Amino acid sequence: MQATQTKLELVYLLEPKVFGDDRGAFFESFNQQTFTDQVGVNPNFVQDNHSVSSRNVLRGLHYQVGKPQGKLVRAIVGSIFDVAVDLRQNSPTFGQWVGYELSAKNHRQLWVPVGFAHGFLALSERVEVLYKTTDYYYPAGERSILWNDPELAIDWPLEGDVTLSAKDQAAVPFSQAELFS
Repeated sequence: MQATQTKLELVYLLEPKVFGDDRGAFFESFNQQTFTDQVGVNPNFVQDNHSVSSRNVLRGLHYQVGKPQGKLVRAIVGSIFDVAVDLRQNSPTFGQWVGYELSAKNHRQLWVPVGFAHGFLALSERVEVLYKTTDYYYPAGERSILWNDPELAIDWPLEGDVTLSAKDQAAVPFSQAELFS
């Protein structure tokens, strides 16, 4: 697995070695030792989440306070534009974002550590996203930042109208978000 640090400290784009032949393909989607060696952290994943979306569904920008989660995200069907936003007030990249296409074809994953908001846009007709988390879902700590906040200026590759949940429609601007120290 190749781990590349993004412009945001601690956020990594992961690309597995894929072994293919006329029968299909094989790759390790996660290996604890390789992850620790490449990324430099030893996360304790406690929950796997599976999300299904249709084109132009945008989920995010989500994070939890009280019981923050690190997330290892990948698309197993279709493709997404996956985004991480730095919410760490003392970080040199505070308020900055990165975005990458993750797809069933490219097998990429994004490591989004604690201290970052996360969101994704479904780029294909059907998308299935799997992500591992380092803490359990904690409804009381759930937070959402406006996906199109002008202060963040995320360049979503949107074609058509976005579809949002009620929670994401009611999200707060970045300037009102609870941040990490």
